[in-house]
Amino acid sequence: MIGNLKPLEIVLIIVVILLLFGAKKLPEMARSLGKSARILKSEAKAMKKDDAESAPASTTDQAAQQPAPRTIQAAPGDVSSARPVAEQNTTKS
Repeated sequence: MIGNLKPLEIVLIIVVILLLFGAKKLPEMARSLGKSARILKSEAKAMKKDDAESAPASTTDQAAQQPAPRTIQAAPGDVSSARPVAEQNTTKS
């Protein structure tokens, strides 16, 4: 469907998008979309890493290993959204 578009139709679509959103909003929207994609990608990698770590590799030395504190990684260039993850202590005294 997209491969069937002619150059004139593509230009017309671009003009309509510019008229709807304005030239000032488009770069902001593209940045926000890219930022969201980077965050989604990093979270997916973190989930895969967590799944790989939770799989039992061997029963020995598991009690001696302490998990590293978890943090939510910010997108590159975005230092305001990185924050530590609050984990509940499940051990009872």
